[in-house]
Amino acid sequence: MWSASLSCVTFPLFIPFPQQSGLYEYKIFGGLAEIPPKLCADVYMDLDFRKKWDQYVKELYEETHDGEKVIYWEVKYPFPLSNRDYVYIRECREMDVDGRKIWVVLAKSVAVPQCPEKPGIIRVKSYKQSLVIESDGKAGCKVYMYYFDNPGGMIPSWLVNWAAKSGVPAFLTDIQKACLNYSKST
Repeated sequence: MWSASLSCVTFPLFIPFPQQSGLYEYKIFGGLAEIPPKLCADVYMDLDFRKKWDQYVKELYEETHDGEKVIYWEVKYPFPLSNRDYVYIRECREMDVDGRKIWVVLAKSVAVPQCPEKPGIIRVKSYKQSLVIESDGKAGCKVYMYYFDNPGGMIPSWLVNWAAKSGVPAFLTDIQKACLNYSKST
């Protein structure tokens, strides 16, 4: 069961009540006025630019392993929690569906021997994300995002609640600002 938990920017955030695992999934629907869909997709895919606007990025890079592009991403967590890192693959496709341009980004965690776990950092082994971006018919874009990860470790429920109520809206506000500043920095 999904419930509308809060709204931010122009996005309602839907968080299902946790099942047996106690882990949360997020679905976000909404729009970014004045942000064209291609710009939103470009900002989302630009790892170097993300290092400039996302304050939680400690390390972020892409490497090729066995012919596949793999992303390593270390995320700063607040004290006293350990940072988390992700090793994942992602793909972005621009599609034409009934005359509408749609950008689809899919990402999921992978195990790559060339990216071993680091001491003191907890590896997020279960991560998946789907992002769909299309024009809103005006100057902006409509966005749908599904997100799940298992951050591992022993995270207290108050912190999970903080992330849902503070972290996700802050990220959406940050990416909107990043889109507005993207052409200035590239």
